[in-house]
Amino acid sequence: MANKGPSYGLSRQVQDKIDSKYDPELEQILVEWITRQCGSTVGKPESGKMGFQAWLKDGCVLSELINSLFPGEKPVKKIQSSTMAFKQMEQISQFLNAAEKYGVTKTDMFQTVDLWEGKDLAAVQRTLSALGSLAVTKDEGTYNGDPNWFFKKAQENKREFTDEQLKAGKNVIGLQMGSNKGASQEGMSYGRQRQILQHH
Repeated sequence: MANKGPSYGLSRQVQDKIDSKYDPELEQILVEWITRQCGSTVGKPESGKMGFQAWLKDGCVLSELINSLFPGEKPVKKIQSSTMAFKQMEQISQFLNAAEKYGVTKTDMFQTVDLWEGKDLAAVQRTLSALGSLAVTKDEGTYNGDPNWFFKKAQENKREFTDEQLKAGKNVIGLQMGSNKGASQEGMSYGRQRQILQHH
């Protein structure tokens, strides 16, 4: 995450690309679903990306949403609207933890700054879509909306897929550690091999 500089040049283009993945039609579906799922208390955002961000930014609507999907005990114990940045971020991260408990995979999860700073609202949409798909698939009687809004997740494949991902992830980390730790030794052994070749 080194690219923290001002958004011009390359990072500006990247930001435009990310923005272009934001889907206004999906936004309407998500808003419709969240308002049905949570009831009228959550209100409705102004249409458009900025409205969507402003609506979800303090984490309260998201927390109401995830709580409404759990049939038993609610995962987010305290939902409190606040104007303080760290409180809002805390509320968002409580939603993310609860979404993970619910079954949203890490690859489908947005980062707090994606929403709070508006860095990647397409990622926020992705997380909410994954959540909707899970709710339809689980069919626990808590989903409140049109089942056709979200793709059903293939549950029997789900296990294998995440296991495969985990294995792949471990391999990558293993390789990185290997190449970082043994960097100087590897260099020396290459050197030795070259010397042997020269003797022949």
